[in-house]
Amino acid sequence: MNDNSLNKKFGKVAVLLGGKSGEREVSLKSGGAVLAALQAQGIDAHGFDPRDKPLHDLEVFDRVFINLHGRYGEDGCIQGALEMLHIPYTGSGVMASAIGMDKWRTKLLWRAMNVITPDFELVTATSDFAAIEKSLGLPLFVKPANEGSSLGISKVKQAGGLQAAYKIAAEADPLVIAEKFINGGEYTVGIIGDGKGGYQALPIIRIVPKNEFYDFEAKYLRDDTEYLCPCGLSAEKEAQIQQEALQAFRTIGCRGWGRVDFLMDDAGNHYFLEVNTSPGMTDHSLVPMAAKAAGISFEQLVVRILELADVG
Repeated sequence: MNDNSLNKKFGKVAVLLGGKSGEREVSLKSGGAVLAALQAQGIDAHGFDPRDKPLHDLEVFDRVFINLHGRYGEDGCIQGALEMLHIPYTGSGVMASAIGMDKWRTKLLWRAMNVITPDFELVTATSDFAAIEKSLGLPLFVKPANEGSSLGISKVKQAGGLQAAYKIAAEADPLVIAEKFINGGEYTVGIIGDGKGGYQALPIIRIVPKNEFYDFEAKYLRDDTEYLCPCGLSAEKEAQIQQEALQAFRTIGCRGWGRVDFLMDDAGNHYFLEVNTSPGMTDHSLVPMAAKAAGISFEQLVVRILELADVG
C-alpha cells in the first residue's frame, strides 16, 4: 500500500505517549518509535501527550494509537474518554483494559475459567503475614495489583520478609498480592488480530534476566537480558501454550493486540501470570521481537495494529 492510500485509509492519527503514570519515560520512548514508524510510511501521525494537552483536542483526529502504559493509559480511563469522543483507538476496550491492569481480578477471572495461574493471596496491612508465607511457601513474589513494568515488586526469600515487601508494593498501589514462586523460567506470547475476527499468537519468547528477576531495570535499562526465540519449548508444547494464551486473552475480553506472560516450573508445567493490553514498543520490547520472528517488520506491525483500531 502506497503512502497516499495509507493516508486516505487512516486519516489524521494521534499517537498517545507520555501520560501521568510511573511508566511515563517508557511510554515516551515507546510512542516515539511508533510515531516515527507511522510517519516513515507517509501516515499523517502526530504525537499527543495527555499530560500536557486537554483530551478534547483529540476531536480533530480520525484514529488514536495508544502507547500509554500504566495508570490512565491501559486501565480503561483513556479508553473510556475515547469512547465518549467516538474516536477509534487501538487495543482493548474499557472493561478488558481495566481488568487486565488489575492482576488480582485477572487471576480471579482466570481461575473461574480454568486458566492456570500461580497460587496467590491478597495482602493487606492487617494480614497474617506469617500465615501467607507458610501458605504460599518461600520464596514468593509481592506486587502491586495495578502497576506495570514490575514497579514495586519484591522477591521475599526469608521468613518474616513479607511485611516489608508489602509496604513497598503498597506505595505503588493499595491493592497488593503475594504470589507463589514458579522457578522454571519466564516466557511471553504476543497476540495480534488478523483483521478477520481471529487472532494470531506470535512465536513465544523466553526471557532470561541476568539479575534476580525480570524487573524494571532488566526490562528497560540493562543490555544483558537475553531473549530467546525460538524459546526452547517443543513445537507441541509451544502450540498448546499459544492456544491457551489466546483463551486467557479472550477470557479478559481483550481485542486488537496484547501480550500474555507465563511461567514454567521445573516439571514442565506452565502458569499464566498476567495480560498486558498496551505492550511496550521500544527497542527492548517483546511484541516487536516476536513479530519479527514471525516475519512481520516493525513498520508492518504498527500499521496492522492501527488497522484494528475500534470504538465500542
